[in-house]
Amino acid sequence: MKQNWKPGTMVYPLPAVLVSCGATPDEYNLITIAWTGTVCTEPPMCYISVRRERHSYDIIKRTGEFVINLTTEALAEATDWCGVRSGREYNKFEVCGLTPAPAAMVKAPIIEEAPIAIECRVREVIPLGSHDMFLAEVVNVQADEAYINPETGRFELERARPITYMHGHYYALGKQIGRFGWTVQRKRKKTK
Repeated sequence: MKQNWKPGTMVYPLPAVLVSCGATPDEYNLITIAWTGTVCTEPPMCYISVRRERHSYDIIKRTGEFVINLTTEALAEATDWCGVRSGREYNKFEVCGLTPAPAAMVKAPIIEEAPIAIECRVREVIPLGSHDMFLAEVVNVQADEAYINPETGRFELERARPITYMHGHYYALGKQIGRFGWTVQRKRKKTK
């Protein structure tokens, strides 16, 4: 039997990402975001939803750029801390021991320690209520070579041990249970 609850956001788990923003080092900031995702393949587009009162909101709205940095178990403490402290009061890169590095296509920095940095340019800001959605085009992706398999060229993000967010808690990802299309792939015939 199921219970009826008031309407709410129960689509979990979500990626827990660190979004970096700012056009110059004196304003670089980090904000933890779980309201993020992919919305289009061609052109590649992502979104983040941010409360208007957040310090990063005005920076992103003014510059029109940000970077989505995927997080890992090694970045879990920084991910949480950046979500509960304001960049108005702290230099989050310094406090968390993270390295701002140049992005290739936007002025906002990437986080050197992140396995993937997704550089984004805002196309539209959509007011939604408690949050505004920054709909953005992906203009570049930087991938840490440490996770690229030299034999296959495949980026193995699972080796970075990414984390997710679910209803107030952070989780490490578990084991792989299949791959896209595994339920319809033809079984190979055994040869003698």
